[in-house]
Amino acid sequence: MRSLSYLAFGTFLFLSSPSLGQSWEVYDFGGSLQTTATYQEIDLLGESVITGKNAEGLFLLSPDLRPVVNLQGQEVFQYLKPWILVKGPKGIGAFHEYGQPALPLEYEEITTFTNRLLARKGSDYWVYEKSTGKTKWLGAAEEAKLTRTGQVILKNQGSYYLPLSSNPEKPYELLLENQGNFLLAKETSGYGLINQFGDYVLDPVMEQLEPTRGDNYYGFDENQYLLIRGFEERAQVRYNSYHKITKDGELMLEFIHGKLRRVLEEEGILLDAVGMESVKQIAPDAYNIRFRENKLGLLGKQGWLVAPNSDAEWIGTGSEGLFPALKNGNYGFVNNEGKWIILPSYLEVGTFSEKVSRYRNGATWGTINSEGKTLTEAKWEKITDFSGGLAIAESVGKFYLIYPSGDLAYPEGLDQISKLKEGFYLVENNSKTGLLNSLGKPILPIAFDQIQVEQKDFFMVTKDGFSGVMRANGDVFLPLQYSQIAIDWIEQKVFVKGKGQAVEQTETSPATKRKKGV
Repeated sequence: MRSLSYLAFGTFLFLSSPSLGQSWEVYDFGGSLQTTATYQEIDLLGESVITGKNAEGLFLLSPDLRPVVNLQGQEVFQYLKPWILVKGPKGIGAFHEYGQPALPLEYEEITTFTNRLLARKGSDYWVYEKSTGKTKWLGAAEEAKLTRTGQVILKNQGSYYLPLSSNPEKPYELLLENQGNFLLAKETSGYGLINQFGDYVLDPVMEQLEPTRGDNYYGFDENQYLLIRGFEERAQVRYNSYHKITKDGELMLEFIHGKLRRVLEEEGILLDAVGMESVKQIAPDAYNIRFRENKLGLLGKQGWLVAPNSDAEWIGTGSEGLFPALKNGNYGFVNNEGKWIILPSYLEVGTFSEKVSRYRNGATWGTINSEGKTLTEAKWEKITDFSGGLAIAESVGKFYLIYPSGDLAYPEGLDQISKLKEGFYLVENNSKTGLLNSLGKPILPIAFDQIQVEQKDFFMVTKDGFSGVMRANGDVFLPLQYSQIAIDWIEQKVFVKGKGQAVEQTETSPATKRKKGV
């Protein structure tokens, strides 16, 4: 889907207008006017998918904003690529994004898959197949579901059915979707796995079966524990044992003659070691493992993150070669050999980022370096991880940008600071918004009602009800004189609506001349 941008969230391009239409202008990224059109609303849904509403109705538009398909409704209810769900007086219908009608506007609910739609009206269900262009009535049911693999599950009178399989009348005691590509099925004979075509890849003979991760499953049958991997044609047993295997969430442990012996992953053995006394999962793919003589290690997916040599009571996931660890109620840091690098002397610590970690011994936080030297006294209520040499700290309801030394990168406290993925800081003070660069220096003053960073050199701004576009160097691409702006990054076009009184006029049109400031 193309990257589309709006100045307001959610309903920005669905604002009602009492007039029959307003003028929209389309500019290229060079600032040249491409076309104009009159619509109450224009909505950029996806790649080459534009809709517009005027006095004649709701239409799918061409790139030059000509109406090409009448969508027969009042509004776009939802866009779920490649389907456009449209709402009309009698209900919801569907069009393919290329313009082909799929379902009339008469249903109460529609769910989508790439090439399939499931529609409901009352307790009756229908399925539409894009490959044939036909709609099939599935009958009445208590409920129905379109799974993530495109299979349809019906539930009726306590039984489950697969109406699109080769045996649509066959009842199941249970059909359960999971994060993998297979349905977990239950019959009187046991549990099994069904693929997206409705066929068994694992016959329903298992006494116990439950998903672990992806297409992997944990099962039990005839005194044998099994780790099973689903495949499209036939499932495979990846590991089996007559010894007891326990499962607690993602943690699977094997016991031999009553003693803990192996830590298992989805398809087999993660660790086989004598002398293990306990295993605790502390994070996805991270385990605290305690051995005899009270030695603790941290095991990861690829092996030991911290060798089992530590006298710590707990070891957390770390970074930069240092791992937070607990002993006698205090925290410090160990290295990957299990040796204490920073002794346990803190009430709480974070993890290292750019060789700096936060710590606290009371209610407030400070910072230390990787040698345990105090960099910042503990005076902050919160401190984020450092990134690009800066962190966000909070004190008495105000937020600050600080260096590891504790000095301020921006000279005053603000009501809110958020770091954006582009590296900028979006800041707010007294209900106005501004923008700082990655070093904490101002790019846009704290004077706008809203700023939305679209790219590193393209900012959409609003102020006093007007919208515009600015560059990182302060140049104006579009002045603050529009009611709506939308950007099509694929086609490199800017759609603007509703010229009004500008906050500050430029000497020429916005498309032909740029000016500092707004």
